[in-house]
Formats: sequence, C-alpha cells, structure tokens
Amino acid sequence: MQANHVVIWIDHREAHVLYFDSSKNQIIKSISEHTHLHHKANTIGSGNAPSDHVFFDQVIASLVNANEILIVGPGSAKGEIVKYIATHHNILSKKIMGVETVDHLTDGQVLAYAKKYFLKVDQLRGV
Repeated sequence: MQANHVVIWIDHREAHVLYFDSSKNQIIKSISEHTHLHHKANTIGSGNAPSDHVFFDQVIASLVNANEILIVGPGSAKGEIVKYIATHHNILSKKIMGVETVDHLTDGQVLAYAKKYFLKVDQLRGV
C-alpha cells in the first residue's frame, strides 16, 4: 500500500481527511447553518439541506498528493461530494476507489477500515 492513500469520513457537518501518513490529517467543519431537516406533508421542497459547495471545496483542497481515495460516512454527504467531484473536478474523480457506508467511527477505526479496504483492492490488482 502506498502512503498517499486517503480516506475521507464525511457527513454534512464535518469531514475527517485521513492520510495513511498521519502528518497531513485534517478535520474540516462545514459553516453551513442548515441543521437536520425533515420533510413535512403538504410543504414544498424535499426536506433535504442543499449541498455545501464551499465545504466540499475545502475537503477537495486537502487532497493534495492523494493517488487513491476512499470516501466513507453515515449519510448522503458522501454521495453528494462524489457527484460534486465528478462535475467540477473530473481528474480527481478518477482517483476515487470506493464509497462505503459506515457509522460514526473514531479516526483510528476509520483508518483501520481503510487499510483493510485498500489491502483488498491491492490484492485484486495483484500488487
């Protein structure tokens, strides 16, 4: 496994960008004022908070020198950032190796999960 593997644990409030070389690890918090929304009957709108593009851009900026990226998290933010990357950062989109649903984990648990994930990917490639 390479030292430039990165795992991002993300929800709508914060992202933990974790490199296997921990010197570059970051926690990025959203400044969005949207809280958890619920859809109510007979109202207009989906009940979902809009994507926070400033937050996504901060996460993307932290991916300097990342060759392979795993995105994990508990909700829909991980899918939203993948769509945003595909639309606005096509080259980076090719570095995303997977998107997985995981619960709220400690950074150590996220890194352990990512190491197992990338080990399986490397074995499938014959590396």
